[in-house]
Amino acid sequence: MIHARALEKRYGDKRILRGVSLDVGTEDFLLVTGPNGSGKTTLLRLCAGLAAPSRGELSVGVERGRLGYLGHEPLVYRELTAHENLDLYGRLYRIAERRERTGMLLERFGLWDARHARAGSFSRGMLQRLALCRTLLHEPSLLLLDEPYSGLDDEGERLLDRELAERVARATFVVATHEPERLEQFASARLALA
Repeated sequence: MIHARALEKRYGDKRILRGVSLDVGTEDFLLVTGPNGSGKTTLLRLCAGLAAPSRGELSVGVERGRLGYLGHEPLVYRELTAHENLDLYGRLYRIAERRERTGMLLERFGLWDARHARAGSFSRGMLQRLALCRTLLHEPSLLLLDEPYSGLDDEGERLLDRELAERVARATFVVATHEPERLEQFASARLALA
Protein backbone atom coordinates (compact mmCIF):
# COMPACT_ATOMS: atom_id res chain seq x y z
CA MET A 1 0.00 0.00 0.00
CA ILE A 2 2.84 2.44 0.85
CA HIS A 3 6.30 2.11 -0.65
CA ALA A 4 9.11 4.59 0.09
CA ARG A 5 12.80 4.50 -0.77
CA ALA A 6 15.47 7.00 0.31
CA LEU A 7 12.77 9.52 1.16
CA GLU A 8 13.97 13.00 2.05
CA LYS A 9 12.19 16.19 2.96
CA ARG A 10 13.81 19.57 3.31
CA TYR A 11 12.42 22.96 4.18
CA GLY A 12 15.08 25.35 2.92
CA ASP A 13 18.38 24.32 4.47
CA LYS A 14 16.68 22.26 7.17
CA ARG A 15 16.50 18.53 6.50
CA ILE A 16 13.52 16.95 8.24
CA LEU A 17 13.68 13.42 6.81
CA ARG A 18 16.78 11.69 5.51
CA GLY A 19 16.94 8.36 3.68
CA VAL A 20 13.68 6.89 5.02
CA SER A 21 12.63 3.61 3.42
CA LEU A 22 9.53 1.64 4.29
CA ASP A 23 6.96 -0.80 2.97
CA VAL A 24 3.49 -0.90 4.45
CA GLY A 25 1.23 -3.65 3.15
CA THR A 26 -2.53 -3.98 3.20
CA GLU A 27 -3.82 -4.35 6.78
CA ASP A 28 -0.40 -3.53 8.29
CA PHE A 29 -0.18 -1.31 11.35
CA LEU A 30 3.02 0.76 11.32
CA LEU A 31 4.01 2.62 14.48
CA VAL A 32 6.20 5.66 13.81
CA THR A 33 8.15 6.86 16.83
CA GLY A 34 10.85 9.40 17.55
CA PRO A 35 11.50 12.61 19.45
CA ASN A 36 9.89 15.92 18.58
CA GLY A 37 11.35 17.25 15.36
CA SER A 38 12.35 13.83 14.02
CA GLY A 39 9.92 14.00 11.09
CA LYS A 40 6.93 11.91 12.23
CA THR A 41 4.36 14.52 11.20
CA THR A 42 6.23 15.26 7.98
CA LEU A 43 6.20 11.58 7.02
CA LEU A 44 2.44 11.37 7.53
CA ARG A 45 1.89 14.57 5.55
CA LEU A 46 3.95 13.13 2.68
CA CYS A 47 1.91 9.90 2.72
CA ALA A 48 -1.32 11.92 2.75
CA GLY A 49 -0.20 13.95 -0.26
CA LEU A 50 -0.16 17.20 1.73
CA ALA A 51 3.55 17.72 0.99
CA ALA A 52 5.93 16.51 -1.69
CA PRO A 53 9.23 14.73 -1.02
CA SER A 54 12.43 16.64 -1.78
CA ARG A 55 14.15 13.40 -2.85
CA GLY A 56 13.51 9.71 -3.09
CA GLU A 57 10.45 7.82 -4.18
CA LEU A 58 7.07 7.47 -2.53
CA SER A 59 3.99 5.68 -3.76
CA VAL A 60 0.73 5.35 -1.88
CA GLY A 61 -1.52 2.72 -3.44
CA VAL A 62 -4.90 4.07 -2.41
CA GLU A 63 -7.07 6.73 -3.98
CA ARG A 64 -7.41 9.93 -1.96
CA GLY A 65 -11.07 9.28 -1.20
CA ARG A 66 -10.08 6.09 0.67
CA LEU A 67 -7.52 7.84 2.88
CA GLY A 68 -8.27 9.14 6.38
CA TYR A 69 -5.88 11.70 7.87
CA LEU A 70 -5.81 12.93 11.46
CA GLY A 71 -3.28 15.69 12.00
CA HIS A 72 -2.39 17.97 14.90
CA GLU A 73 -5.17 20.34 13.85
CA PRO A 74 -8.71 18.91 13.95
CA LEU A 75 -9.55 20.18 10.42
CA VAL A 76 -13.13 21.02 11.34
CA TYR A 77 -15.03 24.26 10.82
CA ARG A 78 -15.39 25.87 14.23
CA GLU A 79 -18.37 28.01 13.22
CA LEU A 80 -20.33 24.88 12.27
CA THR A 81 -21.92 22.44 14.70
CA ALA A 82 -20.54 18.95 15.15
CA HIS A 83 -23.39 17.56 13.06
CA GLU A 84 -22.96 20.18 10.31
CA ASN A 85 -19.22 19.44 10.11
CA LEU A 86 -19.75 15.73 9.60
CA ASP A 87 -22.64 16.30 7.21
CA LEU A 88 -20.42 18.58 5.12
CA TYR A 89 -17.60 16.03 4.99
CA GLY A 90 -20.14 13.30 4.24
CA ARG A 91 -21.31 15.28 1.21
CA LEU A 92 -17.73 15.90 0.08
CA TYR A 93 -17.03 12.15 0.25
CA ARG A 94 -20.42 11.39 -1.34
CA ILE A 95 -21.42 9.02 1.45
CA ALA A 96 -24.81 7.62 0.52
CA GLU A 97 -26.01 7.18 4.11
CA ARG A 98 -24.16 10.12 5.59
CA ARG A 99 -26.85 11.04 8.14
CA GLU A 100 -26.84 7.54 9.57
CA ARG A 101 -23.01 7.40 9.62
CA THR A 102 -22.84 10.87 11.17
CA GLY A 103 -25.29 9.98 13.94
CA MET A 104 -23.60 6.66 14.64
CA LEU A 105 -20.13 8.22 14.96
CA LEU A 106 -21.34 11.12 17.12
CA GLU A 107 -22.97 8.62 19.43
CA ARG A 108 -19.98 6.25 19.50
CA PHE A 109 -17.61 9.09 20.37
CA GLY A 110 -19.86 10.56 23.07
CA LEU A 111 -20.78 13.71 21.12
CA TRP A 112 -24.45 13.05 20.46
CA ASP A 113 -25.68 15.47 23.14
CA ALA A 114 -23.36 18.16 21.74
CA ARG A 115 -24.26 17.57 18.08
CA HIS A 116 -25.96 20.98 17.74
CA ALA A 117 -23.19 22.91 19.53
CA ARG A 118 -20.66 24.85 17.48
CA ALA A 119 -17.28 23.17 17.29
CA GLY A 120 -15.69 26.46 18.39
CA SER A 121 -17.21 25.96 21.84
CA PHE A 122 -15.69 22.48 22.26
CA SER A 123 -12.88 21.59 24.63
CA ARG A 124 -9.63 20.23 23.17
CA GLY A 125 -10.76 16.66 23.91
CA MET A 126 -14.15 17.16 22.26
CA LEU A 127 -12.47 18.64 19.18
CA GLN A 128 -10.19 15.58 19.01
CA ARG A 129 -13.23 13.29 19.20
CA LEU A 130 -14.92 15.25 16.40
CA ALA A 131 -11.73 15.08 14.33
CA LEU A 132 -11.67 11.31 14.81
CA CYS A 133 -15.31 11.13 13.65
CA ARG A 134 -14.35 13.15 10.56
CA THR A 135 -11.38 10.89 9.87
CA LEU A 136 -13.46 7.68 10.13
CA LEU A 137 -16.65 8.96 8.48
CA HIS A 138 -15.97 7.59 4.99
CA GLU A 139 -14.59 4.20 6.17
CA PRO A 140 -11.07 4.77 4.82
CA SER A 141 -8.88 1.82 3.90
CA LEU A 142 -5.70 3.74 4.87
CA LEU A 143 -5.58 5.67 8.14
CA LEU A 144 -2.75 8.12 8.84
CA LEU A 145 -3.01 9.18 12.48
CA ASP A 146 -0.71 11.74 14.07
CA GLU A 147 -0.81 11.49 17.88
CA PRO A 148 -4.44 10.30 17.91
CA TYR A 149 -4.67 10.26 21.74
CA SER A 150 -3.69 13.92 22.01
CA GLY A 151 -6.14 15.86 24.20
CA LEU A 152 -8.38 12.86 24.96
CA ASP A 153 -9.53 12.13 28.50
CA ASP A 154 -9.63 8.56 29.86
CA GLU A 155 -13.04 7.86 28.36
CA GLY A 156 -11.96 9.25 24.98
CA GLU A 157 -8.85 7.07 25.06
CA ARG A 158 -10.97 3.99 25.73
CA LEU A 159 -13.30 4.92 22.85
CA LEU A 160 -10.32 5.25 20.51
CA ASP A 161 -8.87 1.94 21.73
CA ARG A 162 -12.18 0.28 20.86
CA GLU A 163 -12.31 1.86 17.39
CA LEU A 164 -8.75 0.80 16.59
CA ALA A 165 -9.37 -2.76 17.79
CA GLU A 166 -12.46 -3.00 15.57
CA ARG A 167 -10.76 -1.54 12.48
CA VAL A 168 -7.30 -3.08 12.63
CA ALA A 169 -8.32 -6.16 10.62
CA ARG A 170 -9.91 -4.19 7.78
CA ALA A 171 -7.70 -1.14 7.31
CA THR A 172 -4.04 -0.17 6.99
CA PHE A 173 -2.63 2.15 9.65
CA VAL A 174 0.38 4.44 9.94
CA VAL A 175 0.36 6.00 13.41
CA ALA A 176 2.85 8.52 14.75
CA THR A 177 3.01 8.45 18.53
CA HIS A 178 5.00 9.28 21.63
CA GLU A 179 3.21 6.39 23.38
CA PRO A 180 4.14 3.28 21.37
CA GLU A 181 3.42 0.97 24.31
CA ARG A 182 -0.26 1.93 24.12
CA LEU A 183 -0.48 0.72 20.50
CA GLU A 184 1.98 -2.17 20.64
CA GLN A 185 -0.85 -4.72 20.62
CA PHE A 186 -1.88 -3.58 17.13
CA ALA A 187 1.56 -3.01 15.60
CA SER A 188 2.87 -5.22 12.81
CA ALA A 189 5.93 -2.99 12.28
CA ARG A 190 7.79 -0.04 13.79
CA LEU A 191 9.77 2.81 12.31
CA ALA A 192 11.94 4.81 14.70
CA LEU A 193 12.98 8.22 13.39
CA ALA A 194 15.96 9.98 14.93
